Amino acid sequence: METATIPPDHAPTVSELFRLRVEMNPEKIAYQQYDVASQAWQKSNWRQMAIEVGHWQEALQAEGLQAGDRVAIMLKNCRNWIVFDQAALGLGLITVPIFADDRPDNVAYILEQTEAKLLLVQNRHHWAPFQSLSQPLPALQRIISVQRINEEDNPDDTRLISLVSWLFGRSGELITHPVDPDTLASIVYTSGTTGNPKGVMLSHRNMIHNAWAALSCGDINAHDRFLSFLPLTHMLERTGGYLLPMMAGAEVVYSRGNQHLADDFLAIKPTVLISVPRIYERVYQKINSELEKKSRLAQTLFKLTQQVGWQRFEHSQGRKGWSPRLLLWPLLQSLVASKILAKLGGRVRYAICGGAPLNSDVAQLFISLGTPLYQGYGLTESSPVISVNRPSDNIPSSIGIPLPDVEVRIAENDELQSRSPSVMQGYWKNEQASKATFTDDGWLKTGDQARIDEQGHLFIIGRIKDILVLANGEKVPPSDMEGAITLDPLFSQAVVIGEGHPYLSALLVLEHDAWQYLAGQLGIDPHEPEILSNKQLHKHCLNQLNHALSHFPGYAQIRCIHLSLEPWSIENGLQTPTLKVKRQKVMQQFSEQIEQLYQRH
Repeated sequence: METATIPPDHAPTVSELFRLRVEMNPEKIAYQQYDVASQAWQKSNWRQMAIEVGHWQEALQAEGLQAGDRVAIMLKNCRNWIVFDQAALGLGLITVPIFADDRPDNVAYILEQTEAKLLLVQNRHHWAPFQSLSQPLPALQRIISVQRINEEDNPDDTRLISLVSWLFGRSGELITHPVDPDTLASIVYTSGTTGNPKGVMLSHRNMIHNAWAALSCGDINAHDRFLSFLPLTHMLERTGGYLLPMMAGAEVVYSRGNQHLADDFLAIKPTVLISVPRIYERVYQKINSELEKKSRLAQTLFKLTQQVGWQRFEHSQGRKGWSPRLLLWPLLQSLVASKILAKLGGRVRYAICGGAPLNSDVAQLFISLGTPLYQGYGLTESSPVISVNRPSDNIPSSIGIPLPDVEVRIAENDELQSRSPSVMQGYWKNEQASKATFTDDGWLKTGDQARIDEQGHLFIIGRIKDILVLANGEKVPPSDMEGAITLDPLFSQAVVIGEGHPYLSALLVLEHDAWQYLAGQLGIDPHEPEILSNKQLHKHCLNQLNHALSHFPGYAQIRCIHLSLEPWSIENGLQTPTLKVKRQKVMQQFSEQIEQLYQRH
């Protein structure tokens, strides 16, 4: 049967979508992932996926689970993630995705609050932290490890079992219980930068509507290939990299991880990428870092490619007229652009960016080289996409126009608010937070400030609570400044501070390779214990820093800095699983250093 898109009126639930895709295209390749044992990419068609889902469903039923029970999954992106989600949803269970690298205390909080009865983990190391918990999570009946558990590893806790043992002898067929589209399907915890995460309650209708509305904004089809590396726990990936390709009949390949991402691009040659800004920023940094080491001729040629490429893009969008310079594009594309884009596989048709604001310089670089990059906007609470740029109407500094059937308005204090079938049912066991997130007339408060131009394009202009007020009353947006700072290859991470103080300071993490190179240029020993306090180094960094901030107002310049080399990570609790820095946590950890920064002047 011909591969065709599946609209919501044919498949109103996530499990119906899967069942219908299996019926329509049983032999079409659905997923690929790398097998370490055979050192090869393994393919799975839709029929094979359905067989596995049926086996898992029989095992879930043997646990005595009832419709409405919560089951949790804590895996990196892989086929098993999809199999588990579909097996559970087909039985009317509620899935609770958890970031594979999340901290044990966060995981325990989620498991306890949702009263999850079953947890799927990658291996015993993921399970081990729960052995020391003072509260043994009594609701949790079963912990399943994808990797085998050796006899010597087997703990006293009888809840733990390996996947192969759990599935042994299962032969059930695919089950798709009919459920109302408004039935709760998943509880997705926001990776907040402060406080405990909140469980966003999303129905089948929420997710299906959002995926379909997003799909209508482009021409993604069954010939496309997605490279999936943004965590499936993140709603942007779950909607855009799981449900949307399933609707379109496209293929999804799971990356081996960020450390292998460059090789995976070359091997897989994806046509669609979905990511948060940090991934695009890293590529931007790498391009600029390598460019600094090239000849003046190469740098001039690259700059010309950017200029002509951008002019070509503006002409294609109908915003600029034709110019004779555009005749240079085929040559510049061959000499420069194609060689850079080959590192992304050379076939990317759509590069989607969401989850946080994307610096316009980064967007302009990708677009000028010929990669169609589209910035969008959304929240977990809206399943998640609210707006996105379109191929024929792409303004990189904008977050696009609303999806079909998604309403937006600008309310008091310039807050962007939204209303649509994609908006959540509320927060799990948190009526107070749910009430505070909605207006009296039912609109979702985003917490972001925005404006709308005459053509309906949305522009984010700030975060309501993310503003620093200096002692002189001047207001600055720290996230915008941090984004500009980390575009410099020297600075891996940044937190700008200065609330209530007369000037701004910054906590900075240096990028390892760029730091080694800079130390050589300055003639200093990078291994000297106190070298990060070196005055010459600070002077150089401040100059570089404020050059990156030259387009900000004069009062928004950095006066003092603290340098470190240890990255702020998920493991040390200073970064969310979606690569956002936890500002408050960083400020707490470096409170003494911050105090010293403001004692110097």
